[in-house]
Amino acid sequence: MISRERSIKVFTGNSNRKLAEDICRSIGITIGDNDVKGFADGEVSCSINESVRGCDVFLVQSTCKPVNDNLMELLIMIDACRRASAGRITAVIPYFGYARQDRKTKSRDPISAKLVANMIATAGADRIIAMDLHASQIQGFFDIPADNLLSYPVFADYYAKKFGAALHDMVVVSPDVGPIARARKFAQALESNLAIVDRRHPSSDAPEGTPEELHIIGDVEGKDCILFADIVDTANTVVSAAKALSEIGGARRIYACASHGVLSDLAIERLSASNIDELALLDTIPEHPDAARAHLKYLTVAPLFGEAIERIYKEISITQFVF
Repeated sequence: MISRERSIKVFTGNSNRKLAEDICRSIGITIGDNDVKGFADGEVSCSINESVRGCDVFLVQSTCKPVNDNLMELLIMIDACRRASAGRITAVIPYFGYARQDRKTKSRDPISAKLVANMIATAGADRIIAMDLHASQIQGFFDIPADNLLSYPVFADYYAKKFGAALHDMVVVSPDVGPIARARKFAQALESNLAIVDRRHPSSDAPEGTPEELHIIGDVEGKDCILFADIVDTANTVVSAAKALSEIGGARRIYACASHGVLSDLAIERLSASNIDELALLDTIPEHPDAARAHLKYLTVAPLFGEAIERIYKEISITQFVF
């Protein structure tokens, strides 16, 4: 528990207040008094209603939908605290928006993740805490210290309690070749086998509407599987992977988990009609109102962020959470 309460302040914007309050409860402090509102024309207004002079300030704000509004709230809160002479400002960003725009995929593309990193540092943040950045190299986009907390221990603990000894006979599945390294760490934590859904996109000269080919690398026949992803946005990837595991690989039951439930477009409809028994998500993004219909299970990361905040405040290593 933190004893020097007046030396640390935690504030939040409008993106995920419940998570911020849960983080504060986990470390035994009260959430800071601030207001983040909008003017009639949509501009953001921020008021810090207590002194932060010399304090270690943590601003909890996911840059989820509406992404640009939440990002501006974060930038303006950082600026307000800097101008109020805060001792150190840490931006706690459970879900870091624009992370998927981390490289140029064609000519004249922006690298928006780098731009956002620059904006946060320029606003006055001294360090960043995020969770499961879409690409780990995004840490290098920041010119200030950036800690990337890993989620797989949270899921490992959840599934260990849910399945017990049966877990070792289950198979962790990467829904694409990109997240293999992430899925491998998770499989090692569960002491389970690993499989991959290999996606082969149609060639450029294929007729329009030609579906992608899906192949299963690994033995999943008759097995219960856990699809492991970092983001579920439209849900196309996890739903098609689950279907392939059953129809091509002969898997028995399909579970899925992901760090960030963006859940855009028709994601809820796709998930509710899929063969996924349960999709476990973290509360880095607020719970979707139709969670029950889509078989969603939310797990909290408040204790993990609380521990990281407390360790940073006390100048203790957080290596065990980021590697």
